[in-house]
Amino acid sequence: MTSPSPTVAVRGEAELEVDPELARLLVTVSARDRDRGRTLARLTERLDAVRHRVASFGAAVERADTGSLWVQPEYQDSRRAGERIAGYRGSAELRVTVVEFSVLGELLLGVADQDMTVVAGPWWGLRSDSPVHREAREQAVRASLERARQYAAALGATLTGLVELADQGLGSGGHEGFGYGAPAPGAVRSAAAPGGSRPLPQLELEPVKQQVRATVEARWTMSPPTGL
Repeated sequence: MTSPSPTVAVRGEAELEVDPELARLLVTVSARDRDRGRTLARLTERLDAVRHRVASFGAAVERADTGSLWVQPEYQDSRRAGERIAGYRGSAELRVTVVEFSVLGELLLGVADQDMTVVAGPWWGLRSDSPVHREAREQAVRASLERARQYAAALGATLTGLVELADQGLGSGGHEGFGYGAPAPGAVRSAAAPGGSRPLPQLELEPVKQQVRATVEARWTMSPPTGL
């Protein structure tokens, strides 16, 4: 009866540090008024103004998607007033994806200069279909093969085939998108009307390197050991 071929099980890992491909901003505009309709009108007007400002950067902005929008009543701070409504307040979100980082500082400050606007970000990240992910996986496979060869060589054997290869996942050390792990590093706010004629300050943003990790587990067959 033929004895089964001996096997060696190893893990292969790879970690790459690369430049980000995307920068994302979360823009929130707010409005408040005694009348619900005027609150909605102001909110819509401010959101349109932000959209127009973002659109002025052309192809540097890949996407500008509307997020959540809400309006709720505010009640008088008095026990005798009961549920008497004093006014309304609301907010709306715009999620902006920037692909040309040279304009990012100007865009961030330009949007934050709009009336009643908060800008959070940037979140740096990679595209889900970035070739970097494939490169990390391929390096992890090669690392597992090299490690298995070393173990086999230490026993005076050689690898003869692959039994199993399992992907243990792909990780990223950056912040991809809105709400992925760590929050944005800060926010720029504007609580008053934009100052039309005043010059905006210069803001230089340094892209944060992204760490991409891949891990595989592999089982290889090898020739009978001779070094025992």
